[in-house]
Amino acid sequence: MSQSRVTTAWRWALLLALVVVVAWTWQSGAAEALTLGNLKARQADLLAWVAANRWLAAGVFFAVYVAVAAASIPGAAVMTVAAGALFGLLEGTLLVSFASTTGASLAFLVARFVLRDNLRARYGERLKKIDAGIESDGAFYLFTLRLVPVFPFFVVNLLAGLTSIRLRTFYWVSQLGMLAGTLVYVYAGTQLARIDSLRDVLSPGLLGALVLLGLLPLLARWLTRWLAARRVYRGFRRPAKFDFNLLVIGAGSAGLVSAYIGATVKARVALVEKHRMGGDCLNTGCVPSKALLRTARLLAQARDSQRHGVRAMTADFEFADAMERVQSVIAKIAPHDSVERYTGLGVDVIQGRARLVSPWEVEVDGRRVSARSIVLATGARPLVPSIAGLDTVDYLTSDTVWNLRVLPKRLLVLGGGPVGCELAQAFARFGSAVNQVEMAPRLLPREDLDAAALVTDQLRADGVVVATGHEALRVEASGSGGRLVCRHDGAEVELEFDALLLALGRSANVEGFGLEQLGVHLTARGTIEADALLRTNFPNIHVCGDATGPYQFTHVASHQAWYAAVNALLAPFWSFDVDYRVIPWATFTEPEVARVGLSEDEARERDIEVEVTRYGIDDLDRAIADGVDRGFVKVLTAPGKDRILGATIVSAHAAELLAEFVLAMKHGIGLNKLLGTIHIYPTMAEANKYVAGNWKRAHAPQAALRWAERFFAWRRG
Repeated sequence: MSQSRVTTAWRWALLLALVVVVAWTWQSGAAEALTLGNLKARQADLLAWVAANRWLAAGVFFAVYVAVAAASIPGAAVMTVAAGALFGLLEGTLLVSFASTTGASLAFLVARFVLRDNLRARYGERLKKIDAGIESDGAFYLFTLRLVPVFPFFVVNLLAGLTSIRLRTFYWVSQLGMLAGTLVYVYAGTQLARIDSLRDVLSPGLLGALVLLGLLPLLARWLTRWLAARRVYRGFRRPAKFDFNLLVIGAGSAGLVSAYIGATVKARVALVEKHRMGGDCLNTGCVPSKALLRTARLLAQARDSQRHGVRAMTADFEFADAMERVQSVIAKIAPHDSVERYTGLGVDVIQGRARLVSPWEVEVDGRRVSARSIVLATGARPLVPSIAGLDTVDYLTSDTVWNLRVLPKRLLVLGGGPVGCELAQAFARFGSAVNQVEMAPRLLPREDLDAAALVTDQLRADGVVVATGHEALRVEASGSGGRLVCRHDGAEVELEFDALLLALGRSANVEGFGLEQLGVHLTARGTIEADALLRTNFPNIHVCGDATGPYQFTHVASHQAWYAAVNALLAPFWSFDVDYRVIPWATFTEPEVARVGLSEDEARERDIEVEVTRYGIDDLDRAIADGVDRGFVKVLTAPGKDRILGATIVSAHAAELLAEFVLAMKHGIGLNKLLGTIHIYPTMAEANKYVAGNWKRAHAPQAALRWAERFFAWRRG
């Protein structure tokens, strides 16, 4: 029998047993008998029967208590009092301690086998964070809940079953944690004549003592962590006063947002930048690349004018003019990120090279400033691989390519990720003979295969020679250019170039500003290590953006910056875990590829059951009218439900179209509500509604439709 069938059998067996116990309890009137008044009225008769049948009475009591606890039937407290009244303090405590823990464990198993799979399928991503906390601190939390009687016994059992805590851990922690409360109630039972209700058992003072006792393990855990955090400050003298509340190193997207937030709430903020305000995104990344792509797209449209009913169009251009336009776009946006703007907001902008000299102090070109909290937003730089002979040629990166004013006749792009694909397509449209080399079997390996295939087809249509499965071995200089020697299918292949562009990702900036000397921890990936609050191992030093990852996108850097700045300013009074649940991104090739959440390939690799619904852009009226009728919208949902787990769009304006799915996922809006939302006709956004319609048609109630068909046939006569 397969594992899934065994699990299903256990699930039904537990559910059936639970139904039988509950039905018997209510049918027999046992639930009504589990009252303090009934116990007091029958105490004498019960004592006599227990005295005559000691072992049988203990066994029956144990079995009934286990059933009551397992079925979450009200009455466990009364039965605990009864144990003291009928069996005495020692024997009663032993009976209740083991019976309650056994019953609780059965309820735990019911929750785990009957409820957990359905809830995990619906709230899987949200439960991951809970499971992570349970993995490290689950025993402490459970002990606290068990020790404090104000938390309902059955609720704790059921909630624990939904988490990843192990059964044996649940058992021993429950038995130990419930012992104090058990003793109180069993002792009350030995004094049954003196109590009239269960409220008499626990006085406010006793409840308070139990609460404090329950919190003690968590307080001890917190104190241990606090002491460990303070230990990193040994050898450093904390300033008596600080120049700033917040000091930010780096004026890229993450740093600018951090400084902006601090200034907005009237904190005193310093922002240190050694190079240009705006960082990579403004000067060498998002802004210049999109400006270049726009010009390249215009040239492609001119060459393809016949598709739009224009027999021929010519484009008279100079590559240098296009690159100057890129600089003009940067200059137009630069005031948004300028020193003047941030100074006007109240930020003290310090231009110079920062170096950490203590956890609270930074030296900038000889000037020492202090801050209660520091945010590291040092960004990243293009990754330069260790390839033999690379230093013999003047290679380009995404930082230096903007210095070109002469179009390379032969351009070799090394890298098949988003940056490599965008620039390969742009330069091909300008007229370069472009070779794109990627070691992986395909381009855009983070995207679904069907999405990557559409982009690859268009790159080839634009003239790019796509060489996947090619491992770069060495570079050989030749005249003003060179050649790249690769291994492909076991043989060496030589690819000539006039210019070599490296597009292999980015490496975090972690050197040159005192991290190593201070002792700030790095990850195995070479990024700055951070916890969920974006703190480094120094609790007052936070980090955000590309310097820490895990997502190296401008919008994620800004997202992280809010958490880093707020946590830095409000610690230790308030803090927020950074939320990575809904992270969108896009590759701005033509067609664009935009994605949020789970992809189809990821779901397959992680063995996550999903339902995939597609809508072809070639069927969309606006796309046909605009001549961009290629691509698709693909949505992943939980099986049988309209809850969106992920979406991938390949089309013109895909990044804008994706925003609706990002909003839907963030706020729990399903495909049914997207379908019920009016979308303007004719627009590209209708594709989102139509994919929801495809999902709805696949889930149409067929039986009801058959009856409707008969009904309308009857009405026709």
